[in-house]
Amino acid sequence: MRVLSIGEGDLLTALYEGMFEQPMWHGSIAALAAQTESSQAALIFRPIDGDEIMEFAHGGDLDKPVRDLLIARSDKAASLTGEMREGRVYMLEELKELRGHLDSPSSPVRRFFMRSVRISGSGGVEAWLTIGHHKDFKAADGALLANLVPHVRIALRSFIALERERFHSSVASTAFGRMNFGWLTLDARCQIVDVSPNMEQLFQRTGILRRGRYNRLMPASPSVDREISALVKEIANNPHHPPKAIHLSRDPWMDMLLAPAQKPVISGGAPPVAIAYVSGDRQSQADRCDQLVDLFGLLPSEARLAWQLAQGTSIAEAASMTGLSEETARNYSKKIYAKTGARGQPELVRIILTSVLAIA
Repeated sequence: MRVLSIGEGDLLTALYEGMFEQPMWHGSIAALAAQTESSQAALIFRPIDGDEIMEFAHGGDLDKPVRDLLIARSDKAASLTGEMREGRVYMLEELKELRGHLDSPSSPVRRFFMRSVRISGSGGVEAWLTIGHHKDFKAADGALLANLVPHVRIALRSFIALERERFHSSVASTAFGRMNFGWLTLDARCQIVDVSPNMEQLFQRTGILRRGRYNRLMPASPSVDREISALVKEIANNPHHPPKAIHLSRDPWMDMLLAPAQKPVISGGAPPVAIAYVSGDRQSQADRCDQLVDLFGLLPSEARLAWQLAQGTSIAEAASMTGLSEETARNYSKKIYAKTGARGQPELVRIILTSVLAIA
């Protein structure tokens, strides 16, 4: 890999940082156009086994006839990618020759000068780095494209790896969200280091947990705040501390499992010492009871008892929580079982917790 000049080194910096720009690679493509005095420059790539084309251009999209020479979808054009030797810089006339035709003198592609190089990246991508102009290029411009090939390959490999991790993270986050799970990491002072996207939604939806001053995790309950703070200090002093469950709220229901952060995390601030897994209900008890009325045709008093029974409480405990006598609760429970089709409390728990209420 040849060492590039100082000006070309700036181009490499922009190339490696390009995947974090919006739009991506805007700076590096603009720098390439300036370095070669091109009116157009583009990085085009697509997966070998896919049809999606990603194009990042400066000076407008490539002229369509030129673009079609590179990425047309016909069988003949598909074979062109193999005929273009990787790392070799092609002129427009050479690409047309590979396609087996020449355009008429009036075709806009004939009046356009181009240099293009093909890059085969890992992970199944084909890429083309192209510059275009209405006057011919210098030999140094083609040499620059050739020298950029290994660097573009590295940038694309990093981009593909990053996109794969983003996809995996998105799938995991969606699954966590459907199960009403979220997570956050804490440093030794209970300051939030990182959170899952669904945890941010939980902050906004309830007041049970929130971000406090200096980004500190602030439970609504002072006693829970003291319990979490003390536990985080213990974990900071003992990374092998066993995980501990903490009850945060009954209405809406929410629990937390606080455990040591097992793997080191690269972060700009203090390292996390603990990870908190939070699980809870999106709805209040009153909302759930209203939904049970709609779903199973229960009376409001029956729905309140059914919800308590669905939490696994005994008939006596559920009666006390709903202000009913135990005898009345038993009579209500028979009506609840009949309306829901449950043959007992265990089946009632399954029916309610696996109904559409689970995703409401």
